[in-house]
Amino acid sequence: MKRLFALAASAIALSAAPVAAQDMAITNATLVLGDGSEPIENGTIVIRGGEVVAAGADVTAPAGVPTVDAGDAWVTPGLFASVTTLGLSDVGAVSESNDISAGGAPFSAALDVAPIVNPSSQHILVSRAGGITRAATTTLPSGSIFGGHGAIIDLDGDANPIVESRAFQVVLLNEQGGRIAGGSRASAFVLLRNALYEAQALRGSTGTPQTTEIAKDDELFLSRFDAEALIPVLSGSEKLFVVADRASDIRSALALKGEFARLDMVLLGAGEGWMVADEIAAAGVPVIADALDDLPNTFEVLAATQSNVGRMMRAGVTVAISASSGTTPRNMTQAAGNLVALSKIPGAAGLSWGQAFAAISSVPASINGYGGKGGVFAPGAWGDVVIWDGDPLEVGSVPTKVYIGGVEQSLVNHQSRLRDRYLDLDESDLPKAFDW
Repeated sequence: MKRLFALAASAIALSAAPVAAQDMAITNATLVLGDGSEPIENGTIVIRGGEVVAAGADVTAPAGVPTVDAGDAWVTPGLFASVTTLGLSDVGAVSESNDISAGGAPFSAALDVAPIVNPSSQHILVSRAGGITRAATTTLPSGSIFGGHGAIIDLDGDANPIVESRAFQVVLLNEQGGRIAGGSRASAFVLLRNALYEAQALRGSTGTPQTTEIAKDDELFLSRFDAEALIPVLSGSEKLFVVADRASDIRSALALKGEFARLDMVLLGAGEGWMVADEIAAAGVPVIADALDDLPNTFEVLAATQSNVGRMMRAGVTVAISASSGTTPRNMTQAAGNLVALSKIPGAAGLSWGQAFAAISSVPASINGYGGKGGVFAPGAWGDVVIWDGDPLEVGSVPTKVYIGGVEQSLVNHQSRLRDRYLDLDESDLPKAFDW
């Protein structure tokens, strides 16, 4: 839960003052529950105190609750973007404004993204205008195979966007991880195993960090801070997001659960996941996969196919669509829509509309530990609601209203202001250089 003292402290600034959640009902909607089911015609959703009370075709708006007639518009839960760097940069090419990676830092696993997330970042505002209401965000591994502690954030723009700090740890076991670790995947896997054993030694039998060193003459590969940062990963209280694409790398990553049984592992990427889908399903490891990969751009995804997600799902793997599909988080809807279209191609493995939308809403929320709370309309879920001007999985559709925790959000950002500024220009407004 958000730290209330941080919200209270921010009240001195009117622009950061929290807004009370609205009690409201939205009726006459093409309603999407986000649970994998197909859209409901003439649906109603009721929000009280920032949470969903009821949603469905047989729901009646309570008397005295402000009601919005959707006019058959599509109404969906907010999108959940995983994994992102939202809030960590303003201009990517300007290093002073870019906190996405820390290649020169003396720390790796101990890095913590929570204190540096900027709720006013334009990337957050643009993503919110695209229907994203919650996200998993993290610094990217650069000087080490570890990315540090990632956080779950909301995109409501208040002074404290952190929903959960130290929610997951990212580690690279792919080509990039091999390069960072010394030029070979062999080094990356040894580094990870060694780091986990160092954390295990520090934890000791009590399950808490010890006050003495592992052994007087031992040489620790990680700093003590980095090793201690992995103790929650060992216990399963912090998820381990493993970036691996090649089928053989995925198998090796899954084997780590045999050594460290309590690892709460999630696979990121899994470009060749369809080749080992049965093994992933048997291990009970969920996947956050790129959805638009259909041509190999590296040797580790020679078997890339847009049927990857569908084939893994058919094998029983829990799969979410990565927020990096389509470059920016707000393009998740395009990636999901492509997988719906893929279902029409003979021999391809696509998704139903309901499955595709769930893969960018309730499924990533559940993978990140918020099943029943995020990306879904169910009693007790967050009151994150998006009203669209068309089918949200169609490329041309955009949100017209976004609510986070029952509070309506501004959709204004740099992009929208530029659009509005130049929308009505005619030739007389053009600079002289354009006269030709």
